[in-house]
Amino acid sequence: MKSSRPTIADLLAMKGKRQFAKLRVTTLEQAAAAQAAGIDILSVTPELMTDPQYRDAAPDCFTIPGSVKMFHALKEEVMGEAFRMMRAGADAVYCAASLDTIRALRDEGVPVCGHSGLIPAHATWTGGFRAVGKTAESAMLVWRQVKALEEAGAFAAEIEVVPVEVATAISQRTSLFMISMGAGAGCDAQYLFAEDVLGENRGHYPRHSKVYRNFAAEYDRLQRERIAAFSEYARDVKSKAYPEPRHVVGIEAQELDGFLRQLDGEARG
Repeated sequence: MKSSRPTIADLLAMKGKRQFAKLRVTTLEQAAAAQAAGIDILSVTPELMTDPQYRDAAPDCFTIPGSVKMFHALKEEVMGEAFRMMRAGADAVYCAASLDTIRALRDEGVPVCGHSGLIPAHATWTGGFRAVGKTAESAMLVWRQVKALEEAGAFAAEIEVVPVEVATAISQRTSLFMISMGAGAGCDAQYLFAEDVLGENRGHYPRHSKVYRNFAAEYDRLQRERIAAFSEYARDVKSKAYPEPRHVVGIEAQELDGFLRQLDGEARG
């Protein structure tokens, strides 16, 4: 079946015209659910991207893999990982490495999504895991990050935990396709993690997350059922309630008698 997933040109042509939905997924089941739900863009692990079943699960989802190799690595390593992801069927790659590396990827025709605002890999430079752009000075830092990515040849950038007014103003002034993670609807796409959407966490949720289901409670229920089933099995084994005749293979009486005679003969011999 022919895929209808968007191209880079499609995304850029739709900039500012409608909102796109993006999810981070880590399993084939999540990817297939995203496909069925009409999610536009997926962020995936390298392991999922290289799974031969991935494109069958999500043929229409524009996919951007990302990994630690795309920021904490030498230029040559980043390039090699990017080529590996593109060969596996990626539509672009996430890269928070140097601008020089992004330029090199651009020169090789590899579409790059960069990162601005709160960049987890570089958070120490902006004061840790907190909002960026709440002062005029730091907001200009985010703007300059975006412009540098644009000039380096990226086609898109995540903008993370930046005031909505700042993110909106920046998105309106750049040609990059801007993907908001906690930066408001003034950007071109909204980005959440599937584990947050599904309510899989039992602890803290980021401010920008929205929980639509309570999978954590379901996992707890399944674990209780798992323990109960294992306990019942253990009791059955100890009491010899398991195995029952229906769980084992029998033998005809005549064959059994012949076997036992031969067995006794050899055992005595």
